[in-house]
Amino acid sequence: MSPPLASIIITTKNEEKNIGNCLLSITEQTYPHLEIIIVDNHSSDRTREIALKFTDKFFLKGPERSGQRNYGMIEVAKGKYVMFLDADMILGPKTVETCISMVESEKWAALHIPECILGKNYFSRVRRFERSFYNGTVIDGARFFKKSIFVDVGGFDETLSGPEDWDIDKKIKKIGPIGLLPLSPYYSEDTPWKLSKFIINHGVNPSGKWNCIFHNEAEFNLIEYLSKKKYYSTNLDSYTKKWGKNDPDICKQISILYRFFGVFLENSRWKRFLLNPYLIPGVYLLRFLVGLQFLRRNF
Repeated sequence: MSPPLASIIITTKNEEKNIGNCLLSITEQTYPHLEIIIVDNHSSDRTREIALKFTDKFFLKGPERSGQRNYGMIEVAKGKYVMFLDADMILGPKTVETCISMVESEKWAALHIPECILGKNYFSRVRRFERSFYNGTVIDGARFFKKSIFVDVGGFDETLSGPEDWDIDKKIKKIGPIGLLPLSPYYSEDTPWKLSKFIINHGVNPSGKWNCIFHNEAEFNLIEYLSKKKYYSTNLDSYTKKWGKNDPDICKQISILYRFFGVFLENSRWKRFLLNPYLIPGVYLLRFLVGLQFLRRNF
């Protein structure tokens, strides 16, 4: 039997600064049986020009990312497996290979993939540290799916902007379990990974993270960060109403206690948390400011 095809869908809008590295990281995968699909929200910059150097599967769809993702993953993708990325993400070279190996051998319905935020300034390092505790928790969201299951659940709920990642996880869990991809410490290719220098120059050593998603958010900007959090919280009430405020996942996702303490302390993670005392004040400052945004939205 031939190896299964994996379809990778990238949603874009005016991403000329990022799309090249994202697509290069896909061509650098150790797993060769891939198709690259770009679903663009009518970019006015060089996004299309750059993308067409890597793939001829370039489509226009908008305005929300959920609709873009659904179009690429349901209507266009030919693969047995589908995966979505934002244009500012870079795939470690073993990501697709290890995802397929894990799902084929253990029958997961979908996978969470560890994410590492790039950046050198203090708050970029704080965000990288904070995000590392979310991997595989209810705050995380699956990125790699069996296409048949993704289609069966109807894809992303296009009425939700922000909580749609949590919503798709809840729909998938009704059919099968979601796993967390363990980080791969080995990369034995004869030629160096072409993006290693870029990752290192942005504050992270890729060694031991060969199947991680590197998120190139650029150096941390507080106003942009809070604006994004505010936007993504606009449909939180609709998501809560859909599943019920007593749903155990939602109780954690919107809980102050869990978001401020539980996610950093559960499953012995508190040991790693306390080993980085210089980052902890930054984590709680950001949590506090995001909490204020949430309170302003409600009152």
